[in-house]
Amino acid sequence: MNATERTADVVIIGGGLGGVSATLAAARLGARVILVEELDWLGGQLTSQGVPPDEYPWIEYLTASQSYATFRETIRDYYRRHLPLTDAARARVRLNPGQGNVGSLCHEPWVAVKAIDELLAPHVAAGRVTVLAKHRMLKAQTDGDRIRAVHVRDLDAGTELVLIAPIFVDATEIGDLLELAEVEHVFGAEAQSQTNELHALPEADPFDQQAITWCLAADYLPGEDHTIDKPRDYDRLKTLQLDCWPGPQLSWTLSDFVTHQPRERPLFVGPTDTDSLYDLWHARRIAYRQNFEPGSYSSDITLANWPQMDYWENPVVGVSLDAQALALDEARQFSLAFFYWMQTDAPRHDGGYGYRGLRLRGDVLGTTDGLAKQAYYREGRRIHAEFTVLEQHIGVAARPGGSGAERFTDSVGIGAYRIDLHPSTRGRNTVDIDSFPFQIPLGALLPVRVENLLPACKNLGTTRITNGAYREHATEWSIGEAAGTLAAFALARKQPLRAVRADKDLLGDFQRTLELQGVLLAWPSFGALTPVQRVGYQHARR
Repeated sequence: MNATERTADVVIIGGGLGGVSATLAAARLGARVILVEELDWLGGQLTSQGVPPDEYPWIEYLTASQSYATFRETIRDYYRRHLPLTDAARARVRLNPGQGNVGSLCHEPWVAVKAIDELLAPHVAAGRVTVLAKHRMLKAQTDGDRIRAVHVRDLDAGTELVLIAPIFVDATEIGDLLELAEVEHVFGAEAQSQTNELHALPEADPFDQQAITWCLAADYLPGEDHTIDKPRDYDRLKTLQLDCWPGPQLSWTLSDFVTHQPRERPLFVGPTDTDSLYDLWHARRIAYRQNFEPGSYSSDITLANWPQMDYWENPVVGVSLDAQALALDEARQFSLAFFYWMQTDAPRHDGGYGYRGLRLRGDVLGTTDGLAKQAYYREGRRIHAEFTVLEQHIGVAARPGGSGAERFTDSVGIGAYRIDLHPSTRGRNTVDIDSFPFQIPLGALLPVRVENLLPACKNLGTTRITNGAYREHATEWSIGEAAGTLAAFALARKQPLRAVRADKDLLGDFQRTLELQGVLLAWPSFGALTPVQRVGYQHARR
């Protein structure tokens, strides 16, 4: 098969939030971009993986990136323009369509897809951006310390394209381009002797990886029966239990993320929406029927990304394709088994068993089976970078007496999230600890050897520990924005990527370019936050 060549200034592999943000940033500065995504949806963890945004508590009035704020408002505006909101909901400045308690913008994934397409549309129309959806990366061609081309296949037509550019960006969910291009990287857990991190493992273990989750969407219609077929692995999973967990996988009893003490987290506490805001149903509710005209929604819709669905039996990164496919299939079984258990065997809040009115809602996820298009990956491959962010740079316990995170003179953005590691594929319990609001150092975006590759999401230079803070939605967007801006900036000045960090004047110009795009490079004083705001941050995600 003869492959057709296409050229651009920047080729971005992966259409998650980091890839979309990198594309928008590079295009805003005039670069020609090809964006490649294997699925038919852009948006990654927010859309194809189905996870509503986990964001820091001050996101509504202190946004790290103007473009991210625009993205959030585009989602809200889509609801206002196209969906049957009540007048009260439409008038709400901080509209939260689902009223989920994980954040202030819980919404249906398909709406975010529409918002992304809307943001990209002017650049597509102008010829600056080409989106190659449903294209799979096949291989990378390298020449010494440079990537020369990436081969992709059109999954519909079966044809092959060779993409050529001076700069490539890896925005894949688990760092697939890093492996294909033989870019130095790490995955799994580092050893404490390597990083001196308080919560690192005694010995490195690349196959100690966070659980993945295959999310699903559901509504609830009491009095109806929407019970699915009994999942293949249900009998085995019904009694499966992590050694460090206080109850079976399929139960309401969890290990508290922070204290590791038993904790009850049922689907519903009572029969009404106001009985409890901290049951599973309210956690990531993405459509609240009271926000819409009567009859528009027959039920609320919730997004299930719950601890009982965390798949921890086998790793998915750094293993053979067959082993990865098997693990992904087993992850789907975890989610389906928990859903079936809730429908049939789960103790009800009213003393009965099973919520047979639970109904899978694949339509809001773009699928026919009720599950998301893709598993939710919490970590992947990470570059060996010029600078690696360690726990002692951002962790509260690792900075005794400190009042904030390490300040980086090469900051290219900011983020905030707890260090949040889910149970691991070695059977380890959660690590959920306080971190300070942090910066994104440019050195973490520069590979130690390869000259023309940038990471645009959780594959930047962090450790397994700090990856737990840098992986969430808003920070991924900021990482991608920094990568896309750097690519366009370096090309316009005909400078190597790493020269921007090495040259003080170039670095200053680059940081001013980011600021002109509406990017914050430093947090306001943490001490300036009110006590309520500080408590809100320290307890986020618990």
